[in-house]
Amino acid sequence: MSDLATTGDLDSQLEKYRTELTGYCYRMLGSAFEAEDAVQDTMVRAWRSIDSFEGRSSLRSWLYRIATNVCLDSLNAGNRRARPMDLTAATPVAQAQLNARPEITWLEPVPDGRVLPSVADPAETAVSRETVRLAFVAALQHLPPKQRAVLILREVLAWKASEVAELLSTTVASVNSALQRARATLAEHEPAASDPANPLDEEQKELLERYVAAFEGYDMKALTALLHEDATMSMPPYDLWLRGHDDIVGWMLGVGEVCSGSKLVPTVANGAPAFAQYHPAPEGGYSPWALIVLDIREGKVAGMDFFLDTKRWFPLFDMPERLGA
Repeated sequence: MSDLATTGDLDSQLEKYRTELTGYCYRMLGSAFEAEDAVQDTMVRAWRSIDSFEGRSSLRSWLYRIATNVCLDSLNAGNRRARPMDLTAATPVAQAQLNARPEITWLEPVPDGRVLPSVADPAETAVSRETVRLAFVAALQHLPPKQRAVLILREVLAWKASEVAELLSTTVASVNSALQRARATLAEHEPAASDPANPLDEEQKELLERYVAAFEGYDMKALTALLHEDATMSMPPYDLWLRGHDDIVGWMLGVGEVCSGSKLVPTVANGAPAFAQYHPAPEGGYSPWALIVLDIREGKVAGMDFFLDTKRWFPLFDMPERLGA
C-alpha cells in the first residue's frame, strides 16, 4: 500500500497540484470547463488507485500521467476547439452575418487564477502566461493529441525527454520525433507574440484606462487610435470576425450599437487584460453582455475577443450578476 494512503492527508497532497494540472489540461483541451472536469476525473482516479502507487515516480509525475490519459481519451473522441479566425476568413462589415456554432466548437477563455500557479521565478511565470494566451492555445489545437502532450510537457513545463517517454510509455526517440513534428506544425500557425503584462507597466495601464474611457464613451475615434490598423474583433459563439478599423467601427456603429452606454469591469483572462462588459438594462442598472479579452502588442490593442455567453463566463470569473445604476 502506498504510504500516502495511510497519511490521512491525501486530499491536501492532491490539491497542491490542482492549479498546474488544470493549466495543463486547459492547454490540451482548450476549454476551461473540460479542463476542470478532466482534473476532477484525475483526482478521482488517483484516489481509487492510490494503493497501486508504488512511488517509483513522484506523485506529481503520476498525476500528470493520469491527467494525460484523461485528456487523450477526450481528444480521441474528436474534440478540437478553435477561434473564429481558424474557421472562416475575415468578413467585410457590409456582408457580416451572425451565424452561431455549437459551444463545443469554440476555444474558451479561462481565469488566470484557475490555470496559473504562483511561482517565484519571473521567467517561468512569463512562459506560463504566454502559453495560456488564446492565440497560443488555438495554435496547439492544430496538433494531434500526443504531439500536443509532448510539446506542452517538453517546452511549456520543461520536462526531460526521458520523463515524457516514461509518462507516455514510449521511447526517448519517439518523444523527440513527436516534438520535432509538433514544432514544425506550430511554426505554420505561430501566433504573434503579445506584450508581457504581469504586472502591467505604466504605459499599459494608461492604454487600458484610455480603452475603458473610449469604449464606455462609445468614442470610435478615440477607440481606433488605440487599435492596430489590422486589429481583429471576434464574437463567439458567432463565427463572424472582423479585421481593421473601418470594419470594426462599421460594426460598432451598426449592429454593435447596442453596446453604447456599457460599463467595463476589469479582470484577467488567459494571461491577458480582460473586461466584464455590462449593458444598460431596460429596468435600470446594467446586465451582463460579454467577456472581452484583449491582445496587446507593441503598445496597442491587436485583438478584441467578445465572449457573449455570459451565463457561462461571468460566474467562472466571479463577476456580479448585474451592476446598479
